[in-house]
Amino acid sequence: MKINLYIIDKKGKRELYTPLMEHYIKSCRSWAKVEVHELFGKEIAKAQDLSPAAAQAAYTKAFERYRGSGYDIALDPAGEMVDSHRFADLLKDRGVVNFYIGGAFGFERDFLEQSNKVVSFGRITLSHKLVKVVLLEQIFRGLSIIHKHPYHK
Repeated sequence: MKINLYIIDKKGKRELYTPLMEHYIKSCRSWAKVEVHELFGKEIAKAQDLSPAAAQAAYTKAFERYRGSGYDIALDPAGEMVDSHRFADLLKDRGVVNFYIGGAFGFERDFLEQSNKVVSFGRITLSHKLVKVVLLEQIFRGLSIIHKHPYHK
Protein backbone atom coordinates (compact mmCIF):
# COMPACT_ATOMS: atom_id res chain seq x y z
CA MET A 1 0.00 0.00 0.00
CA LYS A 2 1.14 3.55 -0.75
CA ILE A 3 -0.09 6.62 1.12
CA ASN A 4 0.79 10.12 -0.06
CA LEU A 5 0.27 13.38 1.79
CA TYR A 6 0.20 16.33 -0.59
CA ILE A 7 0.28 19.62 1.27
CA ILE A 8 0.53 23.25 0.30
CA ASP A 9 3.44 24.17 2.54
CA LYS A 10 6.98 25.39 2.21
CA LYS A 11 9.54 22.63 2.54
CA GLY A 12 10.47 22.83 6.18
CA LYS A 13 13.90 22.77 7.60
CA ARG A 14 14.47 20.62 10.65
CA GLU A 15 11.73 21.64 13.03
CA LEU A 16 10.00 20.67 16.23
CA TYR A 17 7.55 18.30 14.54
CA THR A 18 10.00 16.50 12.23
CA PRO A 19 10.93 13.72 14.70
CA LEU A 20 7.24 12.96 15.29
CA MET A 21 6.53 12.85 11.57
CA GLU A 22 9.50 10.54 11.01
CA HIS A 23 8.35 8.34 13.90
CA TYR A 24 4.88 7.78 12.40
CA ILE A 25 6.19 7.29 8.87
CA LYS A 26 8.61 4.65 10.18
CA SER A 27 5.88 3.03 12.31
CA CYS A 28 3.69 2.60 9.21
CA ARG A 29 6.39 0.81 7.19
CA SER A 30 5.16 -2.68 8.07
CA TRP A 31 1.91 -1.98 6.26
CA ALA A 32 2.40 0.96 3.90
CA LYS A 33 4.90 3.28 2.31
CA VAL A 34 4.02 6.78 3.46
CA GLU A 35 5.44 9.90 1.82
CA VAL A 36 4.92 13.59 2.52
CA HIS A 37 5.05 15.95 -0.47
CA GLU A 38 5.24 19.66 0.34
CA LEU A 39 4.20 21.81 -2.60
CA PHE A 40 4.89 25.52 -2.77
CA GLY A 41 6.27 27.80 -5.42
CA LYS A 42 6.27 31.29 -6.83
CA GLU A 43 2.86 30.76 -8.46
CA ILE A 44 1.24 29.91 -5.13
CA ALA A 45 2.97 32.75 -3.28
CA LYS A 46 1.88 35.25 -5.93
CA ALA A 47 -1.69 33.90 -6.04
CA GLN A 48 -2.02 34.13 -2.26
CA ASP A 49 -1.16 37.83 -2.51
CA LEU A 50 -3.83 38.37 -5.19
CA SER A 51 -6.98 36.89 -3.63
CA PRO A 52 -8.41 33.83 -1.89
CA ALA A 53 -9.93 32.62 -5.19
CA ALA A 54 -6.58 32.95 -7.00
CA ALA A 55 -4.87 31.10 -4.16
CA GLN A 56 -7.38 28.24 -4.27
CA ALA A 57 -6.96 27.96 -8.04
CA ALA A 58 -3.19 27.80 -7.59
CA TYR A 59 -3.58 25.01 -5.01
CA THR A 60 -5.78 23.04 -7.40
CA LYS A 61 -3.20 23.47 -10.17
CA ALA A 62 -0.39 22.28 -7.85
CA PHE A 63 -2.37 19.15 -6.93
CA GLU A 64 -3.64 18.49 -10.47
CA ARG A 65 -0.86 16.10 -11.53
CA TYR A 66 -1.44 13.81 -8.52
CA ARG A 67 -5.23 13.57 -8.70
CA GLY A 68 -6.80 10.33 -9.82
CA SER A 69 -3.73 8.20 -9.16
CA GLY A 70 -5.42 6.63 -6.15
CA TYR A 71 -8.24 7.19 -3.67
CA ASP A 72 -8.27 10.98 -3.18
CA ILE A 73 -9.13 12.37 0.26
CA ALA A 74 -9.19 16.12 0.91
CA LEU A 75 -8.94 17.47 4.44
CA ASP A 76 -11.35 20.35 4.89
CA PRO A 77 -13.12 21.77 7.96
CA ALA A 78 -16.50 21.37 6.22
CA GLY A 79 -15.86 17.67 5.48
CA GLU A 80 -17.25 14.64 7.26
CA MET A 81 -16.04 14.18 10.81
CA VAL A 82 -14.97 10.57 11.27
CA ASP A 83 -13.79 8.54 14.21
CA SER A 84 -10.62 6.44 14.00
CA HIS A 85 -12.45 3.26 12.95
CA ARG A 86 -14.22 5.04 10.09
CA PHE A 87 -10.89 6.63 9.15
CA ALA A 88 -9.37 3.13 9.04
CA ASP A 89 -12.17 2.06 6.69
CA LEU A 90 -11.05 4.78 4.26
CA LEU A 91 -7.64 3.09 4.03
CA LYS A 92 -8.83 -0.50 3.92
CA ASP A 93 -8.26 -2.49 0.72
CA ARG A 94 -6.77 0.45 -1.18
CA GLY A 95 -3.59 0.31 -3.23
CA VAL A 96 -2.89 4.05 -3.21
CA VAL A 97 -4.42 6.71 -0.97
CA ASN A 98 -3.72 10.40 -1.55
CA PHE A 99 -4.45 12.97 1.15
CA TYR A 100 -4.65 16.65 0.19
CA ILE A 101 -4.16 19.53 2.61
CA GLY A 102 -4.84 22.92 1.08
CA GLY A 103 -3.18 26.21 1.75
CA ALA A 104 -4.30 29.10 3.93
CA PHE A 105 -7.38 29.73 1.77
CA GLY A 106 -8.65 26.14 1.56
CA PHE A 107 -9.93 24.38 -1.52
CA GLU A 108 -12.05 25.30 -4.51
CA ARG A 109 -15.52 23.76 -4.34
CA ASP A 110 -14.84 21.76 -7.55
CA PHE A 111 -11.69 20.26 -6.02
CA LEU A 112 -13.69 19.02 -3.04
CA GLU A 113 -16.51 17.70 -5.24
CA GLN A 114 -14.04 15.74 -7.37
CA SER A 115 -12.39 14.12 -4.35
CA ASN A 116 -13.45 10.61 -3.42
CA LYS A 117 -13.90 11.75 0.18
CA VAL A 118 -13.69 14.99 2.17
CA VAL A 119 -12.76 14.54 5.82
CA SER A 120 -12.58 17.00 8.70
CA PHE A 121 -10.45 16.83 11.83
CA GLY A 122 -12.74 19.44 13.38
CA ARG A 123 -13.64 23.07 12.91
CA ILE A 124 -10.48 24.44 14.55
CA THR A 125 -7.59 25.68 12.46
CA LEU A 126 -4.33 23.80 12.87
CA SER A 127 -0.94 24.83 11.54
CA HIS A 128 0.23 22.88 8.51
CA LYS A 129 3.09 21.45 10.54
CA LEU A 130 0.76 20.19 13.25
CA VAL A 131 -1.89 18.82 10.90
CA LYS A 132 0.81 16.70 9.20
CA VAL A 133 1.61 15.10 12.57
CA VAL A 134 -2.07 14.56 13.41
CA LEU A 135 -2.76 13.02 9.99
CA LEU A 136 0.29 10.74 10.18
CA GLU A 137 -0.77 9.57 13.64
CA GLN A 138 -4.26 8.80 12.39
CA ILE A 139 -2.84 6.93 9.41
CA PHE A 140 -0.76 4.79 11.77
CA ARG A 141 -3.78 4.31 14.05
CA GLY A 142 -5.96 3.37 11.06
CA LEU A 143 -3.42 0.85 9.79
CA SER A 144 -3.14 -0.54 13.33
CA ILE A 145 -6.91 -1.02 13.45
CA ILE A 146 -6.95 -2.74 10.04
CA HIS A 147 -4.09 -5.08 11.02
CA LYS A 148 -5.38 -5.67 14.57
CA HIS A 149 -2.30 -4.18 16.19
CA PRO A 150 -2.86 -3.14 19.83
CA TYR A 151 -1.73 0.50 19.32
CA HIS A 152 -5.26 1.77 18.72
CA LYS A 153 -6.60 0.62 22.08
